[in-house]
Amino acid sequence: MPTDPPIERRSHIRGLVLKEATIDSGDVSINCLVCNQHAHGAELRVKADIAIPDRFVLHVPVDRTSYRAVVRWRRKERLGVQLDSGRQS
Repeated sequence: MPTDPPIERRSHIRGLVLKEATIDSGDVSINCLVCNQHAHGAELRVKADIAIPDRFVLHVPVDRTSYRAVVRWRRKERLGVQLDSGRQS
């Protein structure tokens, strides 16, 4: 029997991307991978045992852009963040 596809609950569909990025908060810098992204949010992958602050600046070198980010959910090595539309330089 065919199964129905999962229901999409996001208000904005995220496009699949694979971008290296850096989480910066104070004097802490953590490497991560942006797995999907849209104008208002993204899913990041980080090592599961690393403590990530609730608010940080996300630097995405390939886009030459930095965003203010707020963590909205956490699941092991996955992290959902809201991106501030006012980009940092």
